[in-house]
Amino acid sequence: MNKMIVSNLAYRPVRSIISILAVAIEVTLILLIVGVALGMLNDQRERQKGIGGDVLVRPPGSSMLNAFNTASVPVKVADILARQPHVTAVAPVVTHVSSGPGFFELIYGVDLQAFESVGGPFRYLEGGPLQGPDDVIVDDIFASANKTRVGEQMELFNHQFRVCGIVEHGRGARRFIPITTMQELIGAPNKASAFYVKLDNPANADAAAKQFHDIPGMSEYAITPMHEYLSLLSVDNIPMLSTFINLVIGISMVIGFMVIFQSMYTAVMERTREIGILKSLGASKLYIVRVILRETLLLAVAGVIVGILMSFAAGKGIHYKVRTMPVEFPLGWMVRATIIAIVGSILGALYPAYKAAEKDPIDALAYE
Repeated sequence: MNKMIVSNLAYRPVRSIISILAVAIEVTLILLIVGVALGMLNDQRERQKGIGGDVLVRPPGSSMLNAFNTASVPVKVADILARQPHVTAVAPVVTHVSSGPGFFELIYGVDLQAFESVGGPFRYLEGGPLQGPDDVIVDDIFASANKTRVGEQMELFNHQFRVCGIVEHGRGARRFIPITTMQELIGAPNKASAFYVKLDNPANADAAAKQFHDIPGMSEYAITPMHEYLSLLSVDNIPMLSTFINLVIGISMVIGFMVIFQSMYTAVMERTREIGILKSLGASKLYIVRVILRETLLLAVAGVIVGILMSFAAGKGIHYKVRTMPVEFPLGWMVRATIIAIVGSILGALYPAYKAAEKDPIDALAYE
């Protein structure tokens, strides 16, 4: 049977290649969408973790998407938090989104001394710390992607900055400017977007968060232990992202289903006499169904392999084109994509297999 199946697929190479590519595109769509989403979320999680805070204090009503878009909290909140028990350092941060060609980036306005008191000193690969109001620090990934060197001029928020230092990545943002400059540029003097709080013991984070809520005037603030905030940076907790991924998976399944259905149905129609000969020689309905489904399975497995290879190639291409966009392909999602592709292909082949099994051998042999 296996030899016959391979021969049937090789006899119609164009149709077989199209079917394999359809399954491959299905797998690639799933893995690329998930890979980009997970890559960005995991990168953001690691960079937030690298800041070193134990509790994150954000404006009232903050969500996962808008928490860092506006500076609406008085900076003096940092002084209130600094006076609380177990607090060793507080770093106010002003964040603002900068748009570039094909990407969005979150820029941090920081008080460098306070920021380093929370997570430790920056590790400078070139240059040094912020000195003037028009200085900017970039991380090594941004510098590599944009071929940025210390001393160069850079436009940001329609303002010229001088690159004063290049630091190791993993500390929240990829570019940092003085907090007072950011406040002036976005029209939010003496305001902050969030506060990173360092405790004498990270184990006290839950108790400290509750304690901060009890401070008069802060009961409505979004105050989250950092370990809890990091756990929320997942696909399931980002509004509409999981829905979008499910939609892409659904579209991919439809593509695979329709192409496999068309390919197998046409193959059955073309091989009517062959099926008649098999049945006249004693082949059962189950045997005919097994032939069709095993052909489909072989096409699906080949498509999955090609799809995974295409996904890795596309991921490398995306990362080469946009160095600041990581793409990850977890083993769990590769297994899911494989199952989805195979199940969709088998479903697409069920009706053609049924039609083949139901053919009358006399009619099939007389078919021209």
